[in-house]
Formats: sequence, C-alpha cells, structure tokens
Amino acid sequence: MKPISKLKKELDKWFSLYIRLRFATDEGLAQCYTCGKVDHYKRLQCGHFMSRRFHSTRWSELNCQVQCVKCNMYGQGEQFKFGINLDANYGEGTAEELQYEARKIVKYTRVDYVEQIGYYKSIVENLKKDKGLE
Repeated sequence: MKPISKLKKELDKWFSLYIRLRFATDEGLAQCYTCGKVDHYKRLQCGHFMSRRFHSTRWSELNCQVQCVKCNMYGQGEQFKFGINLDANYGEGTAEELQYEARKIVKYTRVDYVEQIGYYKSIVENLKKDKGLE
C-alpha cells in the first residue's frame, strides 16, 4: 500500500498535467496566465494563486492556472497579477474567496487521494487523445 506522501505526489502529477492541458491547443501550446507567454504544456507549470501548502485549495481548478517558469518560480507566482486575472475571468471577489477557502482545514483520506488520482488521470488521458498529443 502506497504511503499518503506518494499518493499526494501522484495526485500533484496528474492534476498539474490536467491544468496545463485543459486550455492547450491541439499542438500542445498553452498560455501563461500571468504574462501571456505561449509555450508547450510540457515546459509550463501548474501555478497556484494560493500556495500549495494550503490543502483546501491545492487541487482547486480555480486556484490553479498555467504559468511559465519565470512567473511561477522566479516571480513567486505573480500573485497580484494572478488575482486580478482571476477576478476578471471568474468574477469580482474570486481571488478573495480563494484566500478565504485556503484557510479552511481539510483532511484527505487515502480513498480521497486514490479517487482524485483516478479522476484526473482519466481526464488527462482523454484530453491527450482528443488533442492528438502523446
């Protein structure tokens, strides 16, 4: 039986692939949410508005968007721009709501991880097939 730490890492992998693929073109190109740079999804990252350390929003599809390495790593996620874009795309107050959500305490069980891994793995495989990507 896999330890929770391994399950968490596996969920991170499939969730990140989903975030990077969901708006990618059939050529595999996606756009950085904060600076607009276009690159192949394999060279981009899953950026988090609220840090990954907050489990309540770590795997939130709203909290996570495609980011280039420059914005995500060297720009500490460009949180201010990220928040402005969230409010513009999903409605005023979205960023504030995510800040509130992030502070909630959640406890994931082994079953939760296994179910989420299966869910995102399936979506990723379907997206890759639909877009003709490997």
